[in-house]
Amino acid sequence: MAAAAACGGEAAARPPLAFSPHDRRLLAVSGSDGRLRVWDTVGSRLRHEYVPSAHLSAACTCLAWAPPGGRPPPDKDGPQRKKRKSEATGVDKQLDILAIGTAVGSILLYSTVKGELQSKLDGGHDSRINCVRWHQDNCCLYSCSEDKHIVEWNTQTCKVKCKWKGDNSSVSSLCISPDGKMLLSAGRTIKLWDLETKEVYRHFTGHATSVSSLMFTTVKPMNENKAFDGITGLYFLSGAIHDRLLSVWQIRSDRKEKNAVMSFTVTDEPTFIDLTVSELKEEPVKLAVVCRDGQLHLFEHILNGYCKKPLTSNCTIQIATPGNDGDSTPKPVPILAAAFCTDKQSLLLVYGNTLQPIIEKVSLNTNESHICLIRDVQKVLALKTDDAVTKVKTPVVNSDTKVLVPGIPGHSAAVKTPSSGKEKKKSKRKPGETEDSIEERLGALDIDVSKVKTPGGLPQTDSFAVLLVQGLESNDEDILNKVLSTRKETLIKNTVARMPIHAVIPLLHELTKRLQGNPYSASQMVRWLKFVFTLHASYLSTLPDLIPQLGMLYQLMESRVKTLQKLSRLHGRLFLLVTQVAASETVQDVTEVNQTAKLVYEDESSEEEGSDDEMIADKDSDENWDEDEEKEEQSDEQDMTVEKEINGDSDLEPENESEEE
Repeated sequence: MAAAAACGGEAAARPPLAFSPHDRRLLAVSGSDGRLRVWDTVGSRLRHEYVPSAHLSAACTCLAWAPPGGRPPPDKDGPQRKKRKSEATGVDKQLDILAIGTAVGSILLYSTVKGELQSKLDGGHDSRINCVRWHQDNCCLYSCSEDKHIVEWNTQTCKVKCKWKGDNSSVSSLCISPDGKMLLSAGRTIKLWDLETKEVYRHFTGHATSVSSLMFTTVKPMNENKAFDGITGLYFLSGAIHDRLLSVWQIRSDRKEKNAVMSFTVTDEPTFIDLTVSELKEEPVKLAVVCRDGQLHLFEHILNGYCKKPLTSNCTIQIATPGNDGDSTPKPVPILAAAFCTDKQSLLLVYGNTLQPIIEKVSLNTNESHICLIRDVQKVLALKTDDAVTKVKTPVVNSDTKVLVPGIPGHSAAVKTPSSGKEKKKSKRKPGETEDSIEERLGALDIDVSKVKTPGGLPQTDSFAVLLVQGLESNDEDILNKVLSTRKETLIKNTVARMPIHAVIPLLHELTKRLQGNPYSASQMVRWLKFVFTLHASYLSTLPDLIPQLGMLYQLMESRVKTLQKLSRLHGRLFLLVTQVAASETVQDVTEVNQTAKLVYEDESSEEEGSDDEMIADKDSDENWDEDEEKEEQSDEQDMTVEKEINGDSDLEPENESEEE
């Protein structure tokens, strides 16, 4: 017998639910408020309520009960004390450990016996946990996440035993084979892994959307003639989000067949599935499927090979409220989960809301195709509230008793109290007098809000680191804006140095997002990036998937550096244009100066004197011209005589001329 809720990242239309194995005596529900509640299915009473420390930021995404009879995980406080025999045997018999997957990648192990957190598994995933599954050995746990990886945990040491990539996209569901040697994983395609070698044994086509549930429907092959190797011949069931068909697959010896052998059709997307495992050849598989629309579909079929046509449900169960006096129209009540009891002839129905569900046991009757149960939910809840046992006790207080409250936290002004015994006697209210109003009581407290000052102005480095981690976990924009808007480099450096290691990658993603969004904040985000890379370079270098983690940031920086030269040129041209336009505007604004002369003075004798001077200058120039010509002729004759002497030519030696001839 197996039960599974829809445990995919997108498939969790409702908060996760899980029945305890075998006896179904406990139901774990994680509500929308982040609280984990464990209900007793017999009396529908609340047994435990656990509020994780980070229940608002790290919401619960999936639940899984540990199989009974295994070894308990170690206590979170360290080595356990030596227990008495009676205490030890009691714990071993009713060991109920609940694994809680969170949205931040950590897994919590909660003990329903002790009512406290046993241990925390951290460091395996850095994204949302989609599904957790316990191995038959209680100290081994498997988990899958949005980070595409599957992790095998050792719950004794709370450390990662093995981690491998399960798919190219997120892995949304897991299931362990009956013999414990194989593991089914699914994103959109379904893979069968050999747990010893961590290699893919078979591939299956899967669904068009993310698979939300995986379960084995048989523990033995239908053909008993062949030798059974523990996996060949078994059937398993799969369901996906936004898919109204549940597919049944068979693991065959040949690798050719990858498609489903049969399918079950339902009215809406399945949110919770439970079935009775077929152990004999002629024993039919009973299947209970709760859909998103709040209906329950029951199937009963013998798995005997290929079936082309989708199978419809044998019976559909709905729950509705009776018509009131004012409104005669009944209203539907959604069914949250359903599980088969140990006798396989009755069902446990969980309906209402997750904060206060109603658990009812009904007999299984598939003769009718449609059953509508009439239940007055409000009346049942009122009866449960009256009979509920609470740990909070209200003290019996006399009507004449007056309670004095010291004030509010952070209030420095003292409360005005009577100073003497006489005043106390006068202040005692006599019968018949009116009691002081709320306004008068507040006035007596003398609270001046304007005088109350919060200690310290700017938060220190420690509080900045804490605020930064809280903002990253809860994705609170106000906190992140307050922290990342600081401009003091020493404060940024100390904050980055004191932040925990697991918050480095989320901080880089946040800085990358802000670099993409607002260009004006780029200079501020670069300061944070510089200190992150400087102080945490050793941690970042150890990450195997560092390149895909920082790929977007690298591309963003590369694109901005490439456009720097073009932007610089454009900036220079625009600067010239702007300055030229500004200069032309300033010239236009200046008033034009009238350059015409206001007074002109003319001298009559200036023309005559000017003409006489010109005549004298002309005569002088002519005489100078003649003298210059004579000097040039004399200089030419002297040059000719000098050349003849140099060349040896002379008129005084005629004999030499004849000899030469």
